[in-house]
Amino acid sequence: MKFTDGYWGFREGVDVQTPVDVRDVQVTDDKVTVYAATRMIERKGHTLNGALLTAELSSPMPDVIRVRWTHHAGKLQNGPEFEIRQDASASLTVRRTEDRVALQAGELQATIRTSPSWGLDFTYAGKRLTGTAHKGVAYIKDADGSPYFREMLDLGVGEQIYGLGERFTPFVKNGQTVDIWNEDGGTSSEQAYKNVPFYLSSGGYGVFVNHPERVSYEIASEAVSKVGFSVAGETLEYFIIGGQTLKDVLDNYTKLTGRPALPPAWSFGLWLTTSFTTDYDEATVTGFIEGMASRRIPLHVFHFDCFWMKEYQWCDFEWDADMFPDPEGMLRRLKERGLRICVWINSYIAQKSPLFEEGAKNGYLVKTKDGGVWQWDRWQAGMGLVDFTNPDAVKWYQGKLKRLMDMGVDCFKTDFGERIPTDVVYFDGSDPVKMHNYYTQLYNKAVFDVLEEHRGKHEAMLFARSATAGGQQYPVHWGGDCSANYDSMAETLRGGLSLGLSGFGFWSHDISGFERTAPPDIYKRWVAFGMLSSHSRLHGNESYRVPWLFDEEAVDVLRYFTELKCRMMPYLFSYAVEATQRGLPVMRAMVLEFPEDPTCHYLDRQYMLGERLLVAPIFNDEGTVTYYVPEGRWTNLLTGKTVTGGKWQREKHGYMTLPLLVRPNSLIALGGNDQRPDYDYADGVTLHLFELEDGATATASVPDLSGERKLLVEASRVGETIRITASGESDKTWHVVLRGSERVESVEGGEASVQAEGVRLTPVQGSKGMTIKLKEWKGAV
Repeated sequence: MKFTDGYWGFREGVDVQTPVDVRDVQVTDDKVTVYAATRMIERKGHTLNGALLTAELSSPMPDVIRVRWTHHAGKLQNGPEFEIRQDASASLTVRRTEDRVALQAGELQATIRTSPSWGLDFTYAGKRLTGTAHKGVAYIKDADGSPYFREMLDLGVGEQIYGLGERFTPFVKNGQTVDIWNEDGGTSSEQAYKNVPFYLSSGGYGVFVNHPERVSYEIASEAVSKVGFSVAGETLEYFIIGGQTLKDVLDNYTKLTGRPALPPAWSFGLWLTTSFTTDYDEATVTGFIEGMASRRIPLHVFHFDCFWMKEYQWCDFEWDADMFPDPEGMLRRLKERGLRICVWINSYIAQKSPLFEEGAKNGYLVKTKDGGVWQWDRWQAGMGLVDFTNPDAVKWYQGKLKRLMDMGVDCFKTDFGERIPTDVVYFDGSDPVKMHNYYTQLYNKAVFDVLEEHRGKHEAMLFARSATAGGQQYPVHWGGDCSANYDSMAETLRGGLSLGLSGFGFWSHDISGFERTAPPDIYKRWVAFGMLSSHSRLHGNESYRVPWLFDEEAVDVLRYFTELKCRMMPYLFSYAVEATQRGLPVMRAMVLEFPEDPTCHYLDRQYMLGERLLVAPIFNDEGTVTYYVPEGRWTNLLTGKTVTGGKWQREKHGYMTLPLLVRPNSLIALGGNDQRPDYDYADGVTLHLFELEDGATATASVPDLSGERKLLVEASRVGETIRITASGESDKTWHVVLRGSERVESVEGGEASVQAEGVRLTPVQGSKGMTIKLKEWKGAV
């Protein structure tokens, strides 16, 4: 929200009070409190009839500092509030001088300037990150008398800002005004389904504004060298988050707000849906599934969208008897084919649903101020909204889902959750403005919790559309309503990369676009992108998304990339596990892996899949792609061709290839099963070794389906000798393929055979390693 009129003035009627004169500083073991007058106090009389702003600085954990500003502290503060985690071992070190107070948490330090005027600087390991002064932070009365608190943090020369949720606007947020306010706006507007009041800076830090209500950001827009953010009310709280690297910053942010759970391995496979407004019954569904099987396309999850329930009755959680007269039998028959089942739900109860009267009678629906049930006709006629602040309503809602799980349903697509009214009354007295964004957190948590309870810790997952800070704990999220064109494919990727830099580890999208129907060209290009995403779903609005309806080549493309993803699961699942441990996304913006390369700061049409693979989707019908490759000698996993980095590449690809480059010094684990995503990854795994440089080491961790490490393989090179060692299960057969080398002089502890992709090495049964002497190495120069 903009309050200024140019650099010097303020908008008409706006009253701004900023901290000017520090009058007192109080230090305790866990907090520093600063009292600052909003004018210079030259005599006692000046202390009258003026405001005193209070700043409290503390730390919940190392490398994180909390700043809380208050004007009037007596205003009633109703929830909800984000859950903030504390590290019990955290300590705060405070040092005082005549005109400074410095407090340190880990390597992050906040220095308060008390004279000659207020100021606050943040440094990490001695390097300045950002700061503010008395004209930055402000208590403001707008022209209509509404109170706001605003902060303006310094933005360095060349510094870029990322994140703030799944945003489809330009990837670098500089120059944008962003409101944190969940809305159902599709992927082609400034609105977003997943709004997160956290941004990541290329300068090596993050800022989390701890307010679930609307947070308004001015990012190098109102003041071009500042990031401004404001909230309505008498207080403002934010956290500065540091770290050695951008990855460490995301690690610390998700320590603070919650780690992603680990989705089950089967969820990484291919999903097929009925689509939205299409006509379907059991025969239709069975026809799709048999069509996939007859064309040898692996299929792992089938999703029933809205019309599994009867129209006008969403949600009643009852199968439409006209279309599905035997739902239990149908689900049993589908599961006998090895499929997992997902069904669509939302948190809205239509008036025609039998559950509406039950929910209204028992107080399970959100109320109006006069005590009635809040209703409207958007989406479902006369619909009400489940009140997840009422524990009994949560149990009631979860009970409906348990019945479906007993039938054989494995997971739920938790759609909607953005159009939440602000003039209503919640059971627990929550502030309805704060609940607008936060509602989705309670909604998704309720569904995730019952899945975890009913299916087990390693089986729970959602397919969710809306989210806010902390929502990463309940994966997976998908990108919402994109369109069937290349523009929308690119904006979809931008949204996913922004979400990944906001603490979300897993993300998906509607392959080939939701709105309308893509031509075969777009379908095939989007399939390659979709199968090289963390989760992969074929879904649309008004038409089916089975490949043979596009053309026969689409069948081959879908089969090829689905089988490729199944083989890649040992690699992909290891980074899924890392997401749960460090909060790092499986699909990563280039800046996260290469922050030292300024070219990578702006890239939003390519990404890293895990730490070692670069993916550049193709966004045109010519098959051409221009992408950037960081320094080093990279190898296309699909074609074996090498690319020298540090420059841009332009290539042309058919539908069976795209830039899928392996970073040098990489050991990539590929599994022995190309039909399923959930199998024993360590059994028969092949470790592909790429461009191992002299003195370098490459490692690959192979997990089991629970996320526990099952096999760890390490390759290190000294001169013309490569030593490969393994730890973990000794009864599994594993192999190493040297990519880029055709001649091996000798192998100790194993056997070698030359294959088209390179030299295949198999350790002697029971051996924990091999030593390879190279006769000629065609890898790194």
